[in-house]
Amino acid sequence: MPESPEVQALVEQLDERLAGCLIHSADLIEFRALKTRARPLSTLVGRAVTGARRFGKFVDLALEEAHLVVSLGRHGWVRWADTERGDDAGRGDDAERGDDAGRGDDAERGDDAAEVAADPPALASLTVDGSVVEFTDAGSWVSLGLWVVGYPGEVPGIAKLGPDPLDAAFSRVDVDRAVAHRRKQLKAILQEQESFAGIGNAYSDEILHRARLSPVAHGDTLTDDELERLFTAMRDELGEAVRARRGIPIDGLKQAKTDAMRVHGRGGEPCPVCGGIVEDFTFGGTTAQYCPVCQGAPSPKGAE
Repeated sequence: MPESPEVQALVEQLDERLAGCLIHSADLIEFRALKTRARPLSTLVGRAVTGARRFGKFVDLALEEAHLVVSLGRHGWVRWADTERGDDAGRGDDAERGDDAGRGDDAERGDDAAEVAADPPALASLTVDGSVVEFTDAGSWVSLGLWVVGYPGEVPGIAKLGPDPLDAAFSRVDVDRAVAHRRKQLKAILQEQESFAGIGNAYSDEILHRARLSPVAHGDTLTDDELERLFTAMRDELGEAVRARRGIPIDGLKQAKTDAMRVHGRGGEPCPVCGGIVEDFTFGGTTAQYCPVCQGAPSPKGAE
């Protein structure tokens, strides 16, 4: 799932490439991806792109008197195509996506091992000056979401976002407000977009490992020192990741994220800090990882 560091690197490249470009055509290939049926993608044709920015995990393409907001979901992404590739570039039909295409409820999603297409189909595309921007989805169900709105706050997921750890104004006060006095597991709090914008399964594992905190410890059990460690880990982990991703081509950002993980996705491997063995555990229908030596008790095995 794309998270804030990779989405930030993505929007910076989109802003550099698209600002000032005119949208010549808009193609919706998978109708389920569009969430604003009363405002189709075709209303963007003829408008110039004025910039791109990030809201949590959302991409916002700002245009003249309109915004195209993109939720990448679990397997969504963006890629470039030459206009010479033709109208069928990057597309896939429902038969190739499987019978589960379009499913969106948690019961049918399963964990991170869900089927992922090697060459994901484009669900929508924009033809701009000299190239095509394709919005893809590699999963077996449609997680990509598109909204054509007057301003980003019209999208419910953006309207409810909490403070963003990558924001320069993010402070210890934000952490105390979201975490302290809450009888809820830390990993769940970190992934709760109303509490902290932009963090998902992978970076919550990395942040808690850096902070040396158990993923299933409750917020109301943390000491002042532990809250300070959590704040510092959030700020440093995500900030370092953004700096590391800058300059990496769009099609290499996801792999760069995977390669940089210390514990997430590395169950059974040695912890790079203490040498102990990183362990897997199930959390909220997904697989997560932690180091029992660095992060201590309670053990999260089987946590939900």
